[in-house]
Amino acid sequence: MQDETSIDSTEGGVAKLLAIMARLRDPREGCPWDVAQTFETIAPYTIEEAYETVDAIDRADYPALKDELGDLLLQVVFHARIAEERRLFDFSDVVGAISDKLVRRHPHVKWGQVHFPAEPAGNPPSPSKNEPGPIAWNAIKRAEREARGESDTSALAGIARGLPEWQRALALTEQAASVGFDWPGPGPVLDKLEEEIAEVRAEFVDGADRRRMLDEIGDVLFVVVNLARHAKVDFSQALRHANAKFERRFRRMEALAAEAGGTLAGKSLAEQDALWNRAKAEERRE
Repeated sequence: MQDETSIDSTEGGVAKLLAIMARLRDPREGCPWDVAQTFETIAPYTIEEAYETVDAIDRADYPALKDELGDLLLQVVFHARIAEERRLFDFSDVVGAISDKLVRRHPHVKWGQVHFPAEPAGNPPSPSKNEPGPIAWNAIKRAEREARGESDTSALAGIARGLPEWQRALALTEQAASVGFDWPGPGPVLDKLEEEIAEVRAEFVDGADRRRMLDEIGDVLFVVVNLARHAKVDFSQALRHANAKFERRFRRMEALAAEAGGTLAGKSLAEQDALWNRAKAEERRE
């Protein structure tokens, strides 16, 4: 837990960062590149920094994680500064909104002597004071949407369309599962995966109509996301692991080809397969 000194230091650091961003965005004395940016032009960097943060975590590179979290925080400050200039909201509004949301969505937590301002007018009551976790969280989110006057009452309401599609597939099926619409276990998911792969094979036999192939491969990917969910495996982490493994082995293949005085491109497919198997065998011995 932070003491008062560390809290003051943190607040001072944030104030310094906000001041730096204000100067960077100053039309006369700032940086022309920073001044030219908008929500839309900064958005890709926001996504990139989030992925780089996750990459540092995967590599257990904690000095890099410190830097990447700083880069991610910069994105929040950048967006908040643009919003302040447009008189939409400012950084303190962002902090206040997430603070209020965390307290509101954790009615099961006893906050003790921590002082919070009174609930803003219009905030919905908490549906549950007893049950933490996704069920209570989703119920509170639904109450918040109703308080804002949103009319979509579907269990799938509120799932962002800007998510990477695999994340949206996961969110859609998690929400469907919350009302009981789900496979009973991994076995039926594996059966469904075999069924969908067979349908993809059939499309290749029939001539691979692009629209049908798009549909069938989409079904395969959707089921694989759900297989990971039932296995309690993070789909993104599993794919990142597979990417890293492929890159590591491929680079080793290139090195082995170079050691033999050639290049990978100069090898036949059979020779390349032999190098791949050698790279795999070396990993197993480590």
